[in-house]
Amino acid sequence: MRVHRYLAAAAVAAACASGQAQALKPGLWEVTNKMGGNAQMDQAMAEMQKQMAAMPPEQRRQMEAMMQQRGMQMPGAGPGGAMSMKLCMTREMAERKEMPMQQGCTITKLQASGNTTNLAFTCASPPSSGEGQFTAMGPDAYASRMTVRTVVQGKQETMTMDGTGKWLGADCGSVQPPQMPKK
Repeated sequence: MRVHRYLAAAAVAAACASGQAQALKPGLWEVTNKMGGNAQMDQAMAEMQKQMAAMPPEQRRQMEAMMQQRGMQMPGAGPGGAMSMKLCMTREMAERKEMPMQQGCTITKLQASGNTTNLAFTCASPPSSGEGQFTAMGPDAYASRMTVRTVVQGKQETMTMDGTGKWLGADCGSVQPPQMPKK
């Protein structure tokens, strides 16, 4: 499903706060991304939400539970139809000033100044690239703006993602820290 390609891009957006000049707190984070700039993607997200709404209640509960186990809420559950997920950042990740990063993604450019970090990245799966800016608003919040380019069925697509990260607390509860890519 095309939406999965964009969910992977959202994971990159959640990840790219690496290198922030400001260290972020370890613990449980809520990361929210609102995707836009691509009519086909908007249509695919709307169709997925429609399909979820049409599911029998038991099937929908199972799907919601599966996503919650992965620290994610249903698409559209965030403000304005945003995708929200919960991430656990370890103390080691916070000390290295990195957020969880999707496997197969590499930061190709990183420039930090004050509380703002500009970056560029590439990902192998799904094949994509982009650039963005992250602004730390202290150790427990940040805002981001990303542009992501990918190819779907031989055609290049571009989308934007506006995101926020909010520290929820030191205890990650049942949300497990992600496996970080090998450097």
